[in-house]
Amino acid sequence: MLIAFSGGLDSRVLLQLLAQCSQQHGVLLEAMHVHHGLSPNADRWAAFCAAECQGLGIAFHCQRICVDTSSGLGIEAGARLARYTALLSHDADYVLLAHHQDDQAETLLLQLLRGAGAKGLAAMAIHDPSRRLLRPLIDVSRDEIQAYAKHAGLQWVDDESNLDTRYDRNFLRHMVFPVLAQRYPAVRSTLARSAAHLAEAACLLDELAALDADGMVVDGKVNVDRLGMLSSQRARNLLRWWLDAHGLPMPGLPRLQEMLQQLLHAGGQAAIKIRVCESTYLRRYRGWASLSAEPPVPEPAGLCWQGGDRLLLPANGQLMARHVMGDGLAISRWQGCRLDIRYRSGGERFRLDARRPSRTLKQLFQEADIAPWLRERLPLIYIEDELVLVPGVGVAAGWRAQPGEQGLMLDWQPLRPSRDEPFRH
Repeated sequence: MLIAFSGGLDSRVLLQLLAQCSQQHGVLLEAMHVHHGLSPNADRWAAFCAAECQGLGIAFHCQRICVDTSSGLGIEAGARLARYTALLSHDADYVLLAHHQDDQAETLLLQLLRGAGAKGLAAMAIHDPSRRLLRPLIDVSRDEIQAYAKHAGLQWVDDESNLDTRYDRNFLRHMVFPVLAQRYPAVRSTLARSAAHLAEAACLLDELAALDADGMVVDGKVNVDRLGMLSSQRARNLLRWWLDAHGLPMPGLPRLQEMLQQLLHAGGQAAIKIRVCESTYLRRYRGWASLSAEPPVPEPAGLCWQGGDRLLLPANGQLMARHVMGDGLAISRWQGCRLDIRYRSGGERFRLDARRPSRTLKQLFQEADIAPWLRERLPLIYIEDELVLVPGVGVAAGWRAQPGEQGLMLDWQPLRPSRDEPFRH
């Protein structure tokens, strides 16, 4: 288990509690301090965290990150995204966060102010298996955590940015919740309890979507005709579930309704291309909706296959190798030759059958049912200037392994859609 250890009150208490019970339960415990470099005290905090871990005998990692202030996310969201990326890139079964009941209440109110749906209003889960996150203190109040820290004689650091009310969360914490607590003393625990109720509702909506998806979602694609048979509420719910299953940010209701309208009511041959988030698009082809990651593909200058199990393609997925008998590129014929990777430039022809003339790639792509938006991204394998292998289509007749002959097949795995928005806290 890896603890996200900022050195602040909450994470210091979590570190102490887990240090006391980790050996008893056979848990290998490590800690990571993410050094943002945003405060003049950042080096001092990192040194404090290292010393505290050394005193407890816990392996310590300090990960320096650079927050992209030009991304348009803002410093708060940009730092959060960079922090989670660093934590989740570490080799651990679980990442433990010190979020507590007061954080949960603040998150629920923030989500309400943003107009979030049930999943957003469920706020933070104690266990988020999709991201390997655990929040053991989510039902514990900040007052209880502080009382424990004082009783145990713990030391911690105070981040001066936590007092800056220009940040939304700090504004709620210091300006809004104290006023609410004057009239409603239990406001934090009450809101946290509401978040728990909404989390149950969100789980039920996910279960409903999973039932609707049975037979409708196949190989990650949605059958548009069957989607149109659902009520609009259940159709939107299924789209939310489907997007979340791909780890994508949740669109607002107007955007989600636009997606549904175009999928169901655009002409049968209309080219559907709806941006979900940066470089990821919703597409429709032959009655199926799919998600496609489409960042700009750089020129594959000098890119070639040099053996091994796979070849990563810049901004375009990867090529995977498999050895087959009686198919693929005949190893006895291409060994010693350079297998170059190129993309379509137009006019390519390919001969799959020695008894038939060559055909255009467009014709072959249509027969292989390769979606139009993937055709320009599909890597082509050349030996010198001869096209010898087209993943998903086949091997050129003069290069194919014969029965009983060892061959190499290269399969293309396109870039998968993924989250490129900040984590929801």
